[in-house]
Amino acid sequence: MRKDDLYITVPSFFRCPITLDVMKSPVSLCTGVTYDRSSIQRWLDSGNNTCPATMQVLQTKDLVPNYTLQRLIQIWSDSVRTQRSDTESNRVNSVNHDQVRELIKHFVNDFRVHSELEMNSDRLSKLLAFSEESAENLRFVASVAAESDFLAILTSFLVHNPKNLKVVEKIVPLWKMLLVERGSLSKIGKANDIYPAIIFALKHGSSKLKMEMLKALEFITSTDSEAKSSLSENSDLYLVLLSFSTINSDWNPDLMEVSVSCLISLAMLRKNRVKLVKAGAVKSVGKALSTAEMGTGLTDKVLRLLELISTCKEGRLELCNDGDCVQAIVKKVLKVSNEATEHAVTILWSLCCLFRDHRAQESVAKSNGMAKILLLLQSNCSPAVRQMAADLLKVFRVNSKAVSCLSTSYDTKTTHIMPF
Repeated sequence: MRKDDLYITVPSFFRCPITLDVMKSPVSLCTGVTYDRSSIQRWLDSGNNTCPATMQVLQTKDLVPNYTLQRLIQIWSDSVRTQRSDTESNRVNSVNHDQVRELIKHFVNDFRVHSELEMNSDRLSKLLAFSEESAENLRFVASVAAESDFLAILTSFLVHNPKNLKVVEKIVPLWKMLLVERGSLSKIGKANDIYPAIIFALKHGSSKLKMEMLKALEFITSTDSEAKSSLSENSDLYLVLLSFSTINSDWNPDLMEVSVSCLISLAMLRKNRVKLVKAGAVKSVGKALSTAEMGTGLTDKVLRLLELISTCKEGRLELCNDGDCVQAIVKKVLKVSNEATEHAVTILWSLCCLFRDHRAQESVAKSNGMAKILLLLQSNCSPAVRQMAADLLKVFRVNSKAVSCLSTSYDTKTTHIMPF
């Protein structure tokens, strides 16, 4: 092993005392000192009868192999070799600014000639790795891409080859990053043109591809009002996004959270809320809320989506028909976060006070909802939530059946806080 191979710190006892190189075949003299066999053999063959390190006269010139040390050196050498290999690999894969320009230039030229991207997969990988290293790198790639048709070419391929998942999986992560950096889909294409690629990837892609495409869709629907309006006309989109809420062996809470974010963005347009209801949003999302183990972020978003749905008549009807969903909403009050509590109370107020649906009121009573409302009024909630809680108590005050349920399920002496 050469010295320049060992730029990583070498343990001192791995070095031969004579040459200071890492020993290949360590052997020990009778003095207990270990040397590399070739080095000590040359010393002895030169007529010396002493130990080079201690200068003691040798009683015997026998060389005893030090197998333990040899094994330790071998393990260490293998580790160094692996590190060097990784370093060399990273060095080969890394590119500088000039190389980025060349990669994009050749990429664009090759596509113009051959109209396909399979041959450019290695370039895509290098550009993606470079872009992911830092925000500065991403901005540089985006600036170079803006000077050419690079992003438009990626978009064009997605539009015309949505079923070529092998290449699409390589394109989408970089396409999404550049799209976010560019700031708008409308500058490079039309939402309806890219729609088939989005749907196909969400239906048939790997989990990684689905996540990348969902993030791209989340960005499009939250920043581009024109694209959001256009995409919202496609009924299949709601069904595909809601499919990530289906609780089965393939359920992925991360995918569901991003898909719900997309649905919330779409539901910000009032006309889309009825479409969501018709696509089965209350049933699928409500079931997930009542049966799945969700984190705080996902629960907040699910309740926010249901809150938006509850603002339309069709949404309130579906919620009132789904007693399990209403009870699941009640259970989230004071259990998840302040945000989740606010969304949940708003939904309950909409159903029980605004819509005055007796089925919803019964579901709230059965799930001990009024006890939670009483506790909520004693908490440090916002004025808006406090007012809605007070309104809910008034509704149940005049509903003798609800009062009966309340009296049997919750014995309290805090009636002084009731606003009547």
